[in-house]
Amino acid sequence: MTLSPATNSRPATPPLHPEPEEDARAVQLGRIHQLLQITILLTVLVVSIWLIGDVLMVVFAATLMAVILHNLAAIVERRMRLPYWLALSLVVVALLAAIGGVLWSSGPAISEQATRLRVALTTQAHSLRDQLNASSLGRTVLDHLPQSLGGNQAEGGDSGMGTRIAGSMTGFLSSAFGAAGTLAVILIAGLYFALAPTLYVNGALRLIPPTHRPLARTLLLTAGRTLWAWTAGQALDMLVVGILSSLGLWFIGVPLALALGIVAGLANFIPYIGAFIGAVPAILLGFSQGTREGVMVAALYGAIQFFEGNVMAPLIQRHAVQMPPGLTILSQTVFGTILGMPGLILASPLTAALLAVMDEATPKLNDEDRV
Repeated sequence: MTLSPATNSRPATPPLHPEPEEDARAVQLGRIHQLLQITILLTVLVVSIWLIGDVLMVVFAATLMAVILHNLAAIVERRMRLPYWLALSLVVVALLAAIGGVLWSSGPAISEQATRLRVALTTQAHSLRDQLNASSLGRTVLDHLPQSLGGNQAEGGDSGMGTRIAGSMTGFLSSAFGAAGTLAVILIAGLYFALAPTLYVNGALRLIPPTHRPLARTLLLTAGRTLWAWTAGQALDMLVVGILSSLGLWFIGVPLALALGIVAGLANFIPYIGAFIGAVPAILLGFSQGTREGVMVAALYGAIQFFEGNVMAPLIQRHAVQMPPGLTILSQTVFGTILGMPGLILASPLTAALLAVMDEATPKLNDEDRV
C-alpha cells in the first residue's frame, strides 16, 4: 500500500532565524527609537532649564549645602563616635556660633567698612566715567556700554513673549522671597537634606528603572564625593586669598583692607573670574590714594593670584578636583548667560560634578584611541 503525495506532505516550518532584511530593519528602528528618546530627553532638559532655571539653581545650592553639612557631620561622627544626628547638631551649632562670634566681634567694623567701600566705589565710578566722557575715545567706549555697566547705551526694549514667560517663571523665587528668603530656603532645605540623606537619595533612585539603578547609585555617590572635594578645596583657597589680600592691603596702607580682603576671598569662590571681581574694588581704591598705591595694589593681587594658581591650586587639586581652566571659564560663561548670577556662582561645582559623572559613566580611552 503506497501513500499518496498528499498524505506525505507536511506543513512548511518557519525558518529558525529571521531574514537579514528583517534584522537590518529591526536594528534601524531600534536606533531611531533610541535617537528619539535622547532628543526628547534633551528637549525637556533644555526647556526646563530655560523656564525654571532659578528653581533648579536653588535645588542644586541646597544639595551643595547638604553635602557640606553631611560630610562635616560624618567627620565628627567618626572622630567623636557620636550618633549622626548629634554630630550634625554639633556641626550646625558650631557654624552658627562661629558666624555669631564674627558678627559680634567684627560685625560693626565690617559693616562700617562695607558702607564706606560702597560709597568710595560709587565715587570712583562716577569719577572714572567723567574722565572717559572728557575724551573722544572714552565717549566711544561709553556709547557701546549698557547703562547697567555705567555706559551711555540705552537698554531695554520690549521683550518677546517667550522671554516674558521665562522671566515670570524663573523670577518667582526672587519676586516672592527676595535674596534673603532664597538664602533661607537654601539653608533650611540643605539642613533637611543633610538630616536624612538616604531618604532623598533612595527616593530619587526609585524613579530610575531597576536595570539602571546600580549605575545611577554609583553616579550619585560620585557626584556627592566630587562636590565635597571641590567645596573643601575651594574653601581653603578662599581663606588663603582673603587673609593674604587683607594683610597686603593693610601693609600698603589702603583703607578698608578688611572689607576688601573679605570681598576678595568670597569672590574667589568663582575660579578665575572671581579673581578679577575681587581685585577691581581694591585697585580702584588704591588709585584713589595715588598712582603708586594703585600700582602696588595691582602688583599685590597679581602676586597673590600667581601664588594661588601655581602653588595653592596644584596642592589642592592633588587631593580634590582637577578641572581644565578652559572648560571652567566656558562653563561659567554658558551658565552665567543662561541663568544669570546664580549660574555664574554655581557653574564651577556643577561642572565638577558633571565631569565626575561623565568620567564614571563613560569608558576610558585606550592608548591607541588617544590623541
